[in-house]
Amino acid sequence: MSDHDEVTTGGMLDQLPDPDPQGTRDWLDSLSDVVEREGPERARFLLRRVLEHAATLRVGLAPPLSTDYLNTIPASAEPGHPGDEALERRLLSITRWNAAAIVSRANKPELGLGGHMASYASAAELFEVGFNHFFRGKDGDHPGDQVFFQGHSSPGVYARAFLEGRLTERQLDRFRQEAEPGGLSSYPHPRLMPEFWEFPTVSMGLGAINAIYQARFNQYLARRGLADSAGSHVWAFLGDGEMDEPEAVGALGVAARDELDNLTFVINCNLQRLDGPVRGNGKIIQELESLFRGAGWNVVKVIWGRRWDELLASDPATAAELVARLNELPDGEWQTLAAESPAYVREHLFGGSERLRALADGRSDEEIIALTVDRGGHDLRKVYAAYHAAVTTKGRPTVVIAQTIKGRGLGREFEARNSTHQMKKFVRGTLNTFRDRLELTDISDEALADGYPPYYRPAEGSRELRYLLERREALGGPVPRRQVRAQALDLPGPDTYKRLKQGSGKQLVATTMALVRLVKDLLKHPDVGKRIVPIIPDEARTFGMDSLFPELKIYSPKGMTYDAVDRELVLSYKEDARGQILHEGITEAGSTSEFHAAGTSYATFGLPMIPLYIFYSMFGFQRTADLMWSAADQRARGFLIGATAGRTTLNGEGLQHQDGHSLLIASTNPACVAYDPSFAFEIPVIVADALRRMYGEDPEDVFYYLTVYNEPFVQPPMPESLDESLILQGLYRYRIAGDGHAHRAQIVTSGSAMPQVLAAADLLAA
Repeated sequence: MSDHDEVTTGGMLDQLPDPDPQGTRDWLDSLSDVVEREGPERARFLLRRVLEHAATLRVGLAPPLSTDYLNTIPASAEPGHPGDEALERRLLSITRWNAAAIVSRANKPELGLGGHMASYASAAELFEVGFNHFFRGKDGDHPGDQVFFQGHSSPGVYARAFLEGRLTERQLDRFRQEAEPGGLSSYPHPRLMPEFWEFPTVSMGLGAINAIYQARFNQYLARRGLADSAGSHVWAFLGDGEMDEPEAVGALGVAARDELDNLTFVINCNLQRLDGPVRGNGKIIQELESLFRGAGWNVVKVIWGRRWDELLASDPATAAELVARLNELPDGEWQTLAAESPAYVREHLFGGSERLRALADGRSDEEIIALTVDRGGHDLRKVYAAYHAAVTTKGRPTVVIAQTIKGRGLGREFEARNSTHQMKKFVRGTLNTFRDRLELTDISDEALADGYPPYYRPAEGSRELRYLLERREALGGPVPRRQVRAQALDLPGPDTYKRLKQGSGKQLVATTMALVRLVKDLLKHPDVGKRIVPIIPDEARTFGMDSLFPELKIYSPKGMTYDAVDRELVLSYKEDARGQILHEGITEAGSTSEFHAAGTSYATFGLPMIPLYIFYSMFGFQRTADLMWSAADQRARGFLIGATAGRTTLNGEGLQHQDGHSLLIASTNPACVAYDPSFAFEIPVIVADALRRMYGEDPEDVFYYLTVYNEPFVQPPMPESLDESLILQGLYRYRIAGDGHAHRAQIVTSGSAMPQVLAAADLLAA
């Protein structure tokens, strides 16, 4: 480069002065020299190492969003595997067998119940490493970890519980027969199995967002000094296809912003959806890496098993060509390679250059096949290293992105096939091969004669069962397990509810404002007040709840590092690390997920909390019904407040606020107690009874949905003759008008229509 050449970058740096043009020129010349002498691959390697080193020096430069198609943790940096790997492999084979047996036996001709073999088969190692070394149980006073299991993998979780002695063969044979005594739900379902499952996850994407807000709520409890959640880790097991759901990725920024290092996502990338590849022409692992890195997560890729370590340690030129080949092959081809012949693999994976062909030529056909199916998610040592990195990372959440093969271990007729998700039983003749591959020699040919696999459990006291039970004992007991240890609350007396029953005098008051007044009174109660969790999706001022800001403060892990623009006002905006209000921003899905965590705290931490989520009514069952049904399935308790409800409010904003149907949808949920109060005096009656039912001596696992309105009118006092039980019943006679007339009209109404109906009754009586 001549002295008069200019150093240009073609980007934003052109706008900044260069304090040392000659030094910059030397750096760029060096890079050009590397590309010329050693090629672009070497240049890429060096630049990535520089960026990694820059991150350790905290120079403020963002790391690359995508790295090579390799394991994040090199073999040289892996921690030693602490368990008996051979014994864990043996237990894994037994669990794989029983998981397949559960589904296969559920599809005998007289049953035909469906189910899924391939999902658990691909995730088996991912679960087993967690069970053996990471998932904390609830023995003693420890709340344990919160594990959101991938829904379609439930047979594998049942199979392991069977080995632990928690489930019987009779129960396994009642898989997908929830109505039968002892029947097992098809998917994780606390409503159906309240002592086993904690979190319902089969509605795609909801497990991901619920896990994020569970981890956030755990830290909220700790910062408020209400529970010791430091020993609890939140795990979410997800599928790569599931990550296309908006709920699965919509709150990634929340997890990074709140530095949720108590959270780990494990994404099982078997590269397949239900009908075909997730990204046939792309690379879902690389796409997810960029997405999570960009959101601020720690990313650990587990792509290759240990057979690949030797290949990647080849001479630099060969290794560079191999990495380039791994980078360029799309997922559709990787799926095909897992199911094809050795000749196909040699041609399509290693046939691109002499160096790559030489790598393959030195290996037998068996070794070639073993190599193509040696994905990192099936290597216990690689998975352990990833989980260890996840739980020891501080200051940010971690995602483990693991490559697996759908149907792994079930046989070549299952593995990586597009139809694998729909395979429910074994083809004739393949069952014996499956047994032999798993080396379960105790199972005889005679036991397989009918084509349906028997369950297998080693003898009591066997080496396998001793190891399995010892590992769970060391980790605090079985997982999953739902355990309710909560005590009844000291509930407010009648004086707390007196004010709203007296009416508003001459003042015009909407029922939304009446509810907020009651909440303020409840917050003063010494026991109930600290347990109320106001959840507000950025509409506090709309609902008149901004008056809570100065006293309760808004929860923020970082506290308040700035001067609020309204700091001189009485109702100024105040954030605090010990704040009580969860002000979630404009996210109904996130707010409802927070409702899940708060509403089930009585079970996860033995600490009853009272979530009160207030929102525009149209953003309730009309918009987030799936999450609200999920909350019901999780046995959540608390209050959902559909505010400014009805078809007469905010007409100028169009149909998005004309809600007359969310209440009707809510009433279809058997765990939801839905009311549409007309008068302010009805609200304290309903709330008092709700607190008794949800938090009293014999609590029920229900939640309440109340609509409140925006139309102000003079609130009458409660009629002295009115029996409060009739309000709770949901229908009562408020007024008799027009006595003595030959014809009478009986008018039934609720909510904000009441003033108009009363006026109509007066007209009819005139």
